Amino acid sequence: MSDCQQGRNARTAKTRARVEHVFARIEQMGSKLIWTVGQARANYSMTMMAACYNLKRLVYVQRAGIEAF
Repeated sequence: MSDCQQGRNARTAKTRARVEHVFARIEQMGSKLIWTVGQARANYSMTMMAACYNLKRLVYVQRAGIEAF
């Protein structure tokens, strides 16, 4: 594998790992399936789950004393 391909794979793997952790946590909160009828309600449901994840993450970061930037 070339150096260019290795670099691209490393960047892709880093992003994928970050995203997969978020979706795994949302799945643990009970959203393996979305039991709604219609795209708008499904979007609303996913938005609320993402907001809950973000709030839980914010509480964790604040309690740990981690500075965002």
